[in-house]
Amino acid sequence: MSGRDEYYNKAKQQGYRARSAYKLKQIDAEADVLSAGDTVVDLGAAPGGWLQVAAEAAGASGRVVGVDLQRIDDLEDHQASTVRGDMTEERTRARLRAELGASESDRPADVVVSDMAPNMTGEYSLDHARSVHLARQAFETALDLLKPGGDFVVKVFDGPDLEAFREDVGREFQYVRAYTPDASRKQSSERYLIAKGRTDAPVREGETLTVEVTETGDEGDGIAKVDGYTLFVAGTEAGETVEARVTDLKPRFGFAERVDRD
Repeated sequence: MSGRDEYYNKAKQQGYRARSAYKLKQIDAEADVLSAGDTVVDLGAAPGGWLQVAAEAAGASGRVVGVDLQRIDDLEDHQASTVRGDMTEERTRARLRAELGASESDRPADVVVSDMAPNMTGEYSLDHARSVHLARQAFETALDLLKPGGDFVVKVFDGPDLEAFREDVGREFQYVRAYTPDASRKQSSERYLIAKGRTDAPVREGETLTVEVTETGDEGDGIAKVDGYTLFVAGTEAGETVEARVTDLKPRFGFAERVDRD
């Protein structure tokens, strides 16, 4: 039995709308991106296979919203809603935020996933370039919607522009890796980038800046705030203003070392 028949038949037997549902299942098993209670945004969600998987994982306490240019039939027995539109248009982004119950400044999503793919032309370089363009649109949406610590999964076709895109994603998350699920067709060049731990920090690793230490943490390091972001600065005390170099960033806090004295 071919891989295509295997997953097609499983989808029919288990009630999934598309064989691609098993790609997300395998991605989740590999990288643990979906959890109970999550708010999940699914880009390019038609016909709804990924929505089904996300809704099962998020459960009754979660919220799952899919966006697609095509109409998505209501999902019976699943807690999911949909928005029809183009995510490059402001009105679609506004409708998505309204569906999530979020204001313009909120970042409500725990996970953003995208299985978007371009209309295939059969010309490798063109199809690759278009897939990267769609992936970058999904990436921009993820940066706009993800909470600190949130996760991002996006499909892109393998090719010369993949590494640069991966590096861009990696600068905004704790780590990123490429993964190909078994459910992907053997002849396909699709890859999935799995990015974990959205780092929404106003500073960068290696950056040197002047900070005011306002308190001392439990481990004895000074604590400074940069636009609301917490930096633990080794070798400092409350009340000092120091030059510090950022050494490590986490989703909600980072570490720095004092550099204004030996």
